Amino acid sequence: MAPGKAAKAVPVWIDLFEPTASELRAIEARFGIEVPTREEMQEIELSSRLYDEDGALFMTVTVLNKAATDDPESIAVSFIMVKKTLITLRYADPIPFKTFTRRVKRSPGLASSADAVLLGLLEQIVDRLADIMEISVADLEKISNAVFSKEGNGSDQDHHENLRRIGRAGNLASKAKDSLLNLNRMALFLNTQARFKKDAKARLKTLSRDILSITEHANFVANKVTFLLDATLGMINLEQNNIIKIFSVAAAAFLPPTLIASIYGMNFQFMPELHWQFGYPLAIALMVLSAVGPLWYFKRKGWL
Repeated sequence: MAPGKAAKAVPVWIDLFEPTASELRAIEARFGIEVPTREEMQEIELSSRLYDEDGALFMTVTVLNKAATDDPESIAVSFIMVKKTLITLRYADPIPFKTFTRRVKRSPGLASSADAVLLGLLEQIVDRLADIMEISVADLEKISNAVFSKEGNGSDQDHHENLRRIGRAGNLASKAKDSLLNLNRMALFLNTQARFKKDAKARLKTLSRDILSITEHANFVANKVTFLLDATLGMINLEQNNIIKIFSVAAAAFLPPTLIASIYGMNFQFMPELHWQFGYPLAIALMVLSAVGPLWYFKRKGWL
């Protein structure tokens, strides 16, 4: 395209990925807007995330990133609608943006307008959250089978791994719910805008239903995480109680022999058994019987 035409052309989508200060100033000068700073994008007030300024819509949502790693993170992404142009501002590269970009390259019609790009990106973000919830549920099913399996050896390493996986699933569910809350607020905000046509409104309505259904799924995941966490900690407590019980039984079993040994260990001059021929064998027999008796009783009661 010739330079003169390029200057007059109205872009449909401008994706600012880790923009420099000069790039931000160029965008502000061209569209007459003030782009939110990175610090302003982190603010949680609704008035700072969704607002209309001189006809330009500013929307900031939380997007889940690096969900497949051990360190998932929530990142802020800003969407700015200026007349016929959508400007996205982000400082990370989440999967939905990569996926939507590949889809646009295959089907350019998906980016026919700024509204289409916005709705396409939001749908892609919601689809990714749905995939994450499905993976989390599958992982929790495996954890559940491991926790309640009869074949499990219940070692410390097993419990540590289960707790780590449960914690990761809970962390994902929490971050996903935060992202879904932001997306739901953004969908409600867009529904109040007159610029969207009937077909766009229909897509927004479908998007809102998807968000609500995935939110319910995320709540289910959070409840299952709580259940599995309580169950795992309960298993650990049972094993610890069994260990303490063994020490308690051992202490009770060896208390009578210790008493007998203490009695015959006293330094009194008049103790006939000390000078008796069978005194020593008798003391040993008494200590053995006094130890075996409690053990037999505990075994009969099912305490061992």
